[in-house]
Amino acid sequence: MALLPAPLEQLILGLERLPGIGPKTASRLAFYFLKAPEEYASDLAEALKAVKSGTAFCQTCFHIMDASRTECQICADEKRDKRTICVVEDSLDVLALEKTVGYFGQYHVLHGVLSPIEGIGPDDIRIYELEMRIKTEPVEEVIVATNPSMEGDATALYIRQRLEKYPVKLTRLARGLPVGGDLEYADQSTLLRALAGRQSL
Repeated sequence: MALLPAPLEQLILGLERLPGIGPKTASRLAFYFLKAPEEYASDLAEALKAVKSGTAFCQTCFHIMDASRTECQICADEKRDKRTICVVEDSLDVLALEKTVGYFGQYHVLHGVLSPIEGIGPDDIRIYELEMRIKTEPVEEVIVATNPSMEGDATALYIRQRLEKYPVKLTRLARGLPVGGDLEYADQSTLLRALAGRQSL
């Protein structure tokens, strides 16, 4: 016999699939939504629908953007340095670096890192598109800003192997960032030091 109504169990299972949410937290959130005013739940449901239908990925750098645009605001900004591309794992890393107000180049969002254990290979992230940009755009430097983790380092190494045949300078963020840490959680001064002290890859 089920202890909870099916819709509530379904909500709990759905919340458990979110990163960082375990069974207990999922249950607490589900019961919070159950007790919350109906308009709150409706607003949240509409926001979830809108985030899927109203957003898209820039076809140049693959950063998140409004679905009505043809390219993201960063790629469209003529003041940005087109000679430098900073390669990051996801859009949260773009936001973290933009907060430093110390980087003025372009970005390339991989949407992941190489991870053989999870079955993620080069074709599953945006490495091929990065190589195409190097071929067609006036790029002089590629800053590899993947997270300082085993997977991030493996991805950086693979990018170096793929791009070393091109006349571009390859650099890696300096180790001002903690090993195993994520860019999105680093403070601004640490990110600025890491950008300023980037090294050859």
